[in-house]
Amino acid sequence: MTADVTGTAAEEAARFHALLADFEGQPAATAGRGKDAVNEPMIRHWCEAMGDTNPAYSGPDAIAPPTMLQAWTMGGLSGHSDRSSAYDELLALLDGAGFTSVVATDCEQEYLRPLRPGDTITFDAVIESVSPRKTTKLGTGHFVTTRMDVRAGGQPAGTHRFRILKYAPAARPASEPGPRPKTAARRPRPVVNRDNQGFWDGVRDHRLLIQRCTSCATLRFPWLPGCNTCASPDWNTVEASGAGTVFSYVVMHHPPFPAFDPPYAVALVELAEGVRMISNITGVPYDKVRIGLPVQLEFLRVDDDLELPVFRGSEG
Repeated sequence: MTADVTGTAAEEAARFHALLADFEGQPAATAGRGKDAVNEPMIRHWCEAMGDTNPAYSGPDAIAPPTMLQAWTMGGLSGHSDRSSAYDELLALLDGAGFTSVVATDCEQEYLRPLRPGDTITFDAVIESVSPRKTTKLGTGHFVTTRMDVRAGGQPAGTHRFRILKYAPAARPASEPGPRPKTAARRPRPVVNRDNQGFWDGVRDHRLLIQRCTSCATLRFPWLPGCNTCASPDWNTVEASGAGTVFSYVVMHHPPFPAFDPPYAVALVELAEGVRMISNITGVPYDKVRIGLPVQLEFLRVDDDLELPVFRGSEG
């Protein structure tokens, strides 16, 4: 009986995948147009957000960072009118089968030519593949991959593949009555090697050390074996004052990880010295963390073997 049930389920999954596979090769978007030409303000905002000071992205001969390829095709909150009915039908079919949740999993990009301010962007997209049913930690569903061919001034400029998982969330185990058992999981250990040993030695002594190139005086974080400005391998350190502000942040809700208790805030903190580092924010509720929030360095004893630099904010 069990074998019959299993066989029937597998046959049903195969039949459903055959329906999904019929969408492969159909257009996801046709004759799309970027809402804006490639332009300097968007390039500047992107570079500021990414902390990318490459001189190729400014000045009279500026090009756009290659990884902005998708940015020029995005429709914003109002969306695009060039999305195909086939893509909507595919998603509706998945929704109707119970695969109602979605998560982006990865993307691949190929760059054929630099994009420059003034370039007009057009694109076409195709449903490249729909996977057989897959089971992941999030749940069971199908991976859908679209390929977008991007043109600038009518000439091929790059290709963007984007993959999502449409899935039915895995059932959570029923909660048992009584107090929640305390987790015994340890927080993940940082990778300590010869390139960053000095940083962790500083943490042990309650000092936050930043590398400084002795050739060009550029500060860098995280620690690297050589300077990414002048390539010199020579460096010393300066101790951070500990003052900083929240440059950006995310609030982690899902998935839950052992030794962490969501929701909690993870921030990109800009130190007073100008470098940025990722850390937890303490002292304020996760929903009170804001960009620009002043924070101060402190050291958190996680367990007998691990101490970490974190940043305390103040609601006042």
